[in-house]
Amino acid sequence: MSEDNRNLEALLDAALASDEDGLLEEPAKEHRLTTEDRLDRAFLEIAEFYRTHGRRPSSQTRNIAERRLGARLDGFLADQVRADAVADLDDFGLLTPESPPKNIDELLAHDDLDLLGGDDDIFDLTPLPSRIVTDKDVEVAKRKQARDFSQFENLFKVKHAELAAGDAVLRNFSGISTIRQGSFFVLGGVMLFVSEVGERDYKVSGGSYRPRERLRVIFENGTESSMYRTSLAIRLAEQNGRAVVPANHALSLDELGDADIETGHIYVLRSLSTDPQIASLEHLHKIGFSTTPVSQRVKNAINEPTYLMAPVEVVADYRVYNVRPSALERLIHRVFSDVRLNLSQVGPNGEIYNPSEWFIVPIDAIDQAIEMTVNGDIVDFTYDPTTQNFIYRGAGGDRG
Repeated sequence: MSEDNRNLEALLDAALASDEDGLLEEPAKEHRLTTEDRLDRAFLEIAEFYRTHGRRPSSQTRNIAERRLGARLDGFLADQVRADAVADLDDFGLLTPESPPKNIDELLAHDDLDLLGGDDDIFDLTPLPSRIVTDKDVEVAKRKQARDFSQFENLFKVKHAELAAGDAVLRNFSGISTIRQGSFFVLGGVMLFVSEVGERDYKVSGGSYRPRERLRVIFENGTESSMYRTSLAIRLAEQNGRAVVPANHALSLDELGDADIETGHIYVLRSLSTDPQIASLEHLHKIGFSTTPVSQRVKNAINEPTYLMAPVEVVADYRVYNVRPSALERLIHRVFSDVRLNLSQVGPNGEIYNPSEWFIVPIDAIDQAIEMTVNGDIVDFTYDPTTQNFIYRGAGGDRG
């Protein structure tokens, strides 16, 4: 190395040794920020705001800087992946969503836009028009979301499938005694299921004690109600509610009580007569009783005036248990006395007959009458030939 080069190195070493401010050092390469770094910095700014102000930044405030941090926090809360990436930096629980205000004081404390401020009373409703509260409003207000609707949802699907397949049918509501645990009804177009019938208690009404039971009623829209059995009966009666029942017309043992002795049949027939004055009558049915199989009873119908001397079709056959079918028949005939057929016929022997067991009434109404007669609810209803429905008069007939 030449003398000149040695002198130059010595000068450089001396300069570097005297560079206390590091002006001659090689600048360090700038560190490139990663996505993780940006997330950390963004969240730490939010944490610093909380450390300073003792609260979370709001995305609804008028303060631009705080609103930016509040929106950023909302973004973390809405994205679990981003929230997990900065969870180790969350010393204040900022990544846990806030609970809604528990009272009006908390609501006012979080009113960042001062929407609830001013001199006006937020509870002053005088400028608002009054609203008429209807019975329907009261009923809906008493309903709530069913806590375990998933246990019942499939029951409604099955019942709808049975209706579609014809295995179940809709019948007019036939009295309070048909409201039992496990029953299905349709009220206001919505199917309901009686899940539970509570223990009976008594209410003093008109100086006497009236029994009542609290129900748990599940509706197919996912709500439930704890109305009384009587309340449901009144709604079903007054709103033309329908019962969902098996397609066959035979009454089951549980519908008739704890009976186990079959005492006969109540049957419903439709005339196949070609006589114009008979064939033209819609909903013409014979309601009778028999202690023998119905098919055997009607095999000679074409020759008997009681069957209008024509073939008949068996529309329904109700098995009766522990009840005299003749007594049941007389009660049903009395219910439909206003729609009894007024017709005279000349029999094979030349005598004039007035068949008294034929009525112009739909089969649905006959179904109702038989059920209500068996369970005793018939005393609370009258049959209206115009609407072909039963009109609820109230317990003991005390309703108009």
